[in-house]
Amino acid sequence: MRIIIVGGGASGFMAAVTAAEAFPDAQITILEKSRTVLNKVRISGGGRCNVTHKPHELRYFIKNYPRGEKLLRKLLVHFDANATIEWFEKRGVRLKTETDGRMFPVSDSSHTIIECLVKTARNLNIEIRTGINVGSFEKTGDKFHLQVTNSEPVTADRLLIATGGYPRAESFGWLEEHRHNIVSPLPSLFTFNTPGNYLLPLAGVSVKDALVKIMGTKHEWRGPLLITHWGFSGPAVLKLSAWGARDLAGKNYHFTCRINWLPEMKEQEVREFLLAEKNNTPKQQIASHPRFGLPSRLWKAFTEKAEIPETLRWTDASHKALNRMTELLTNSQYDVEGKTTFKEEFVTCGGIALADVNPETLESRSVPGLFFAGEVLDVDGITGGFNFQNAWTTGYIAGKNIGL
Repeated sequence: MRIIIVGGGASGFMAAVTAAEAFPDAQITILEKSRTVLNKVRISGGGRCNVTHKPHELRYFIKNYPRGEKLLRKLLVHFDANATIEWFEKRGVRLKTETDGRMFPVSDSSHTIIECLVKTARNLNIEIRTGINVGSFEKTGDKFHLQVTNSEPVTADRLLIATGGYPRAESFGWLEEHRHNIVSPLPSLFTFNTPGNYLLPLAGVSVKDALVKIMGTKHEWRGPLLITHWGFSGPAVLKLSAWGARDLAGKNYHFTCRINWLPEMKEQEVREFLLAEKNNTPKQQIASHPRFGLPSRLWKAFTEKAEIPETLRWTDASHKALNRMTELLTNSQYDVEGKTTFKEEFVTCGGIALADVNPETLESRSVPGLFFAGEVLDVDGITGGFNFQNAWTTGYIAGKNIGL
């Protein structure tokens, strides 16, 4: 049996290795259009590779997928984060868990993951061909005929598409030709650009806990927040961008976001705290002594915005000024005008409609012998290792079934 896997990324390699172990007599080839394989693995997590996320009960784990939750509910039963950890450990790669739940190789290097996958594939006699771009394919009888650049046509008995997400719908044309519905691809995981934001000079300042809401929608997320040269980033914004991907595209990425910098406290509690400081520390200058554990530069920016002079002491602060400060701390609003891709970790929502694949095997419903894995499907997760877990899981399931 000749199995061709189009795409030399995480899901493609997992599928190839799984298929080779399940069907040892099969001849398996990975075709990758770039000159190198596993390119997203290489840059993930700043070059450390965020392999997966700390295992949780299934019902909690799948809540990290804005799209594809129903499908993954079935698939993760067979290959979850625990299985991923075990899979790599069996091959000599130990993972560690960071405080936020993200899991990395103990080496802190994505090369450890790449070497593991490539070495495992080669030990199983999987052929890896780079610089090979598959332009289209036809199926005649039981055989797939692939039209490829820089090579003679390739024939296969089984075909797996693991090309990752495409940024434009037109790129899915070669799959749409075979009666597959395409959910229009859109960016997910991006930062918010706020060009008129008075906080931009504070680029690099972060807070551990903030609540960010997209006004006019139900979308909100709480977590660490980072101020950048362009606007806002950090887990709270990135995760929010994933959940709101379609709504925000509909707004052409022009919207208002509201930030509560003190989500642990109610607005009235913040107001009362500030008023109490008039008696507790009457002689202290407000601007130079931050409260609530906020970074000093951020606190000072809020005091300036609230029109509190640098030398003003708590005893001299008017109720009006402290009300302005309360509003800034609990209900700041910023106009977002555009987005920026998070580092180089481009993630899309959209792809092959999940109704077009068998949810047990990931085989195409319209083309027998054709399988899909990874981000080419309409599945995407929030930041934190969930997209790689989708790659490992769908690659494993497709690989396990492709030779049957």
